[in-house]
Amino acid sequence: MTSSPAMTDKKAQYDAIHQSLKNTIDESRLIRDPLRTLAYGTDASFYRLLPQLVVRVNNEDEVRIVLKEAKSRNLPVTFRAAGTSLSGQAVTDSILLQLSDQWKGHRILDQGQRISLQPGIIGARANQLLAPFQRKIGPDPASINACMIGGIAANNASGMCCGTAQNSYQTIESARLIFADGTLLDTADESSRLAFGNHHADLLDTLTQLSKQVRANDDLENKIRHKYRLKNTTGYSLNSLVDYQDPFDILLHLMIGSEGTLGFISEVTYQTVVDHPIKAAAMIFFADMEATCRAVTSLKSAPVSAVELIDRAGLRAVESKPGMPESLSSLEAQAAGLLVDVRAATEEELESNLALVKQALNGQATLNDIEFTQDKVIYDSYWKIRKGLFPAVGAVRPVGTTVIIEDVAFPVEKLAEGVLELQGVFQKHGYSEAILFGHALEGNLHFVFTQGFDDPHEVSRYAALMDEVAHLVAGKYKGSLKAEHGTGRNMAPYVALEWGQEAYDIMWQIKNAFDPQGLLNPDVILSHNANLHVENLKPLPKANDLVDTCIECGFCESVCPSKALTLTPRQRIVIWREIQRLTTLGTDPERLAALKKEYDYQGVDTCAACGLCSMQCPVGINTGDLTRELRHDRHPDSKVGYWLGEHFEGVTQTVRLGLSTANVARKIVGNKGMASLTNMANKVTGGVVPHWRTTMPKGADSIRSLWTEKMIQDGSVPDRELAKPTVVYLPSCATRMMGADPSGQDQRSVMDVMLSVLKKSGYQVIVPEEVESSCCGLAFQSKGQFAVADKKAKDLNAMLLSISDNGRYPIVCDTSPCLLRMTQTLDPVLELYEQVGFLKEFVVPNLTITQKAPRIALHVTCSTTRMGLSDSFVQLAHQLADEVVIPPDVTCCGFAGDKGFSHPELNASALKTLSKAVEGCKVGYSNSRTCEIGLSEHSGIEYQSIVYLVDQVSEASSGL
Repeated sequence: MTSSPAMTDKKAQYDAIHQSLKNTIDESRLIRDPLRTLAYGTDASFYRLLPQLVVRVNNEDEVRIVLKEAKSRNLPVTFRAAGTSLSGQAVTDSILLQLSDQWKGHRILDQGQRISLQPGIIGARANQLLAPFQRKIGPDPASINACMIGGIAANNASGMCCGTAQNSYQTIESARLIFADGTLLDTADESSRLAFGNHHADLLDTLTQLSKQVRANDDLENKIRHKYRLKNTTGYSLNSLVDYQDPFDILLHLMIGSEGTLGFISEVTYQTVVDHPIKAAAMIFFADMEATCRAVTSLKSAPVSAVELIDRAGLRAVESKPGMPESLSSLEAQAAGLLVDVRAATEEELESNLALVKQALNGQATLNDIEFTQDKVIYDSYWKIRKGLFPAVGAVRPVGTTVIIEDVAFPVEKLAEGVLELQGVFQKHGYSEAILFGHALEGNLHFVFTQGFDDPHEVSRYAALMDEVAHLVAGKYKGSLKAEHGTGRNMAPYVALEWGQEAYDIMWQIKNAFDPQGLLNPDVILSHNANLHVENLKPLPKANDLVDTCIECGFCESVCPSKALTLTPRQRIVIWREIQRLTTLGTDPERLAALKKEYDYQGVDTCAACGLCSMQCPVGINTGDLTRELRHDRHPDSKVGYWLGEHFEGVTQTVRLGLSTANVARKIVGNKGMASLTNMANKVTGGVVPHWRTTMPKGADSIRSLWTEKMIQDGSVPDRELAKPTVVYLPSCATRMMGADPSGQDQRSVMDVMLSVLKKSGYQVIVPEEVESSCCGLAFQSKGQFAVADKKAKDLNAMLLSISDNGRYPIVCDTSPCLLRMTQTLDPVLELYEQVGFLKEFVVPNLTITQKAPRIALHVTCSTTRMGLSDSFVQLAHQLADEVVIPPDVTCCGFAGDKGFSHPELNASALKTLSKAVEGCKVGYSNSRTCEIGLSEHSGIEYQSIVYLVDQVSEASSGL
């Protein structure tokens, strides 16, 4: 098929801007290949557009350059932060300007009363920075652990507690803004305002005139005030025209919720809000929706932080989930519930607030007693109901369909009527599985349903539903079609319906004043295309049972160690889906071949398979499982794998010898020489010889020799009949092979120190005789050698059952990833402990801490997090040190077993912020020997197992 002249000319324009940008932006950040443009161009919405060019910008100057170059060629630009938006406002078929990881600057002002944030900071991180001041940012979207400040401001995101009083519009103080022509404005700087006024007088004059025009029109002004009495993100923030008269104030507040269509927000300064530390919640059930909504109206003026409404379908969707109250399953078909959350600064204030809330509900007929709880387990279970609603639908939807979550707002006084009619609309159009929940105090409801777009009939059904919803909400009830998710492409065709022609025309005047050429995120918020919301729909083909429930929300991305190097879990799934789609169609073999080739490295080789993504994923997907399966497909269970498993003792001995030999060679040729030699050997052997690390450990002493030496020193062998507490110590294969860093202060191995600490705390230690040949199977599983991994786990299970007397004695392992696998594969009768848990619960209580370490760095491994031991690890560290530094931007270190040797760039990327984060620390601690190799190299300080610190700062308590 030949290209049309217009297409050829457009391609030439993109080629030209690509060439031009290479003069100022590193080519590695100018992305045009088919794999990454698809991966980086995907957001959480159900729309799909493929960018022609993705530019990862590092700073304001680069943003300005891209905008000027695009303007000169009349090429549209779309901005992207985290890509968690739901309405299609972050996709494009032109230039996608994506934030790199260089946009995380912040300044805390006035003891936390204000905070300045760059757009790449995740919302939860902003709150973490403010936590010492008992403050937080006002917006609290459900995606706060993944979404970034740029998106929070650009979409005027709110949330469960934020309401309309604490959103970005209400709490913004100033911003740094970049406009379509590349002009930079700092609204807090008088000289910047003056310069902007001199060069953009027409824009400021237009805003002033529009404000006067609106305030002179009582009907329009009253409409605007009514619309923003509700939650409303449909269209532009027209309330700025009635709330402010200064054109700079109008401009600043118009940028909030503008979804990248008026300019780029490069920094925002918020006035922060109080973060009340004392919380209580109650789950209150009512006979029907009408009674529930009457209760909401009663609570409108009560001192509540959140009131979440959940319909019966929503409660039914989660009632069988673990941790749910038993009372859910006994509710009648028409019942509904309210989750009421009350917060305060003191216990006395909380009691007063609770009394007022109960008084407000006095006279309301409830199905259960109103009982507020501060018990963390029960409190969390209530919020687990609320937060489990979206994934409950997503996890059970048919393959090939997507989950749509829309949000509307009714006037609170009309909430009951609106909800009942809305439920009727769903039934009418065949969406019987739809559930309703939302922020009831604001009349803000989310409705969640499954939708397929692979059948024209289904697309028509969806279009008919949205038409009727729009007329019901915006027409009949004068509500909001988008309460907090942004207009995007999804609701752009309905903006005029909701606002009326007069207000709609003003919005177009605003757009034209800011962006005369219409180059900033065209068709988002305002569009002349009445069918925009049902065009460019994203395909979700069957790809693999392990990931088919993925809704591409992007919640996983913030914790992924490869996010700045190659792909994130969402992006891996996106590409694998496209590969399967193209394989099925068979229509584009060239594109398919290109994707497959690049995916080997981007998707498979650089995935750490750490599983942290599963903890953020609403439907619990561990993308590492897909990666391991693909590795298995690439290299099925082999004779080499079986041989290594059968001769594992010899393998560990060989590795110990190799490390010892390498350490001798390092003394002769140095680290640079070793790096050159191993890089050459790595290429020749096809990756068998690992890349050299400057912190490569020496070989460890044999555990048998260490244990024998300890027994000789003690003058006895373990006697299981003694009353002395007994523990089985299982050193992992990593600690059995890898000794200390040759440059480290303590040259003992982890095993040596563990034996010392266990003895010091009064334990009799048993080490299995067959330990040298043992392995949990993790090393084989990570390579996709599943049969060998299972065989090693089975052998280890038999050994531990025997040595522990069928679970009579506890078993402690010194490496967290290994212990995680053991908890997943071994007999539950075994009492398994990771070293952190065992040290904190059983060892340290039997020791006397002599003198705490002054300041230490701590790395909480991904496996520790997945086992739920993070808090225990931090608490243990605080018992041992005066100050504990936990680098905020480091999740998984990316060493991933042996990935740090085979693909050291993954480890380097994951830890590139580490050295700055641990400044002032002289030593760091963790609980995985391989992780500590990379942590030491990239931090500039030595990382050791936490057991070294326990040994260093303690002595045996009297009587032991």
